[in-house]
Amino acid sequence: MNQIDTIDAADASVMTTTQAAHFLGVAVSTVQKFVESGQLASWKTPGGHRRIPMVELRKLLAPVVAPVAAPPHGGEPTHHGEAEAARLHATRRSGLLDTPAHARYDRLVRLASQVVDTPVALMTLIDEDRQWFKARIGMSMTHTPRSWAFCDVAILSDAMLVVEDALADPRFAHNPLVTGLESVRFYAGAPLVDAGGFRLGTLCVLDRRPRLLTREQAWALTELAALASEEMQRGCR
Repeated sequence: MNQIDTIDAADASVMTTTQAAHFLGVAVSTVQKFVESGQLASWKTPGGHRRIPMVELRKLLAPVVAPVAAPPHGGEPTHHGEAEAARLHATRRSGLLDTPAHARYDRLVRLASQVVDTPVALMTLIDEDRQWFKARIGMSMTHTPRSWAFCDVAILSDAMLVVEDALADPRFAHNPLVTGLESVRFYAGAPLVDAGGFRLGTLCVLDRRPRLLTREQAWALTELAALASEEMQRGCR
């Protein structure tokens, strides 16, 4: 029986930030960020101590899957207008595009591959017409056309995108990464966000067989993406 199973009867209880951090397996500072950003609902006691409902922690542990939306005219999702222009500007302003590999990002990609147990893991940036890999493992290409990028769908939302079987998903069934030599069937990607809130790309994992993502793996991938985002925000190139 795992830790989550032992608390089924305790959803009405509350935790301190320290207890919440231990439960989630993250740093106290990470819990504080979740509270400040509104990802975790909480309140303060008369003495000023933060309390977090257990039910909110359980919600956060569940993997969030972006909804399947039919792209216009049966094609790829569209990115246009001032919001996309601002996102592209932020991507270029990051100074990450076309830079050499960096040990910190390489380490996060290796960890993503290991914790989700996939042969491929990538740190991607979505430029105007391409998907470029700042860090990669298990993928020989350094970039792909943007029209091929699962990550191009992932950056449309703050939610993690999970594709359990690309051949069964009308958005990706005819994608060259699925039908070609790479034979991608499974994808999970969490957005990378800069200090201005722009989603520049993702930290993602891929497999060549259909599969499920456990909530523990989803949590780990989300945490690794958050770490990569923090490195970006600190100017790590």
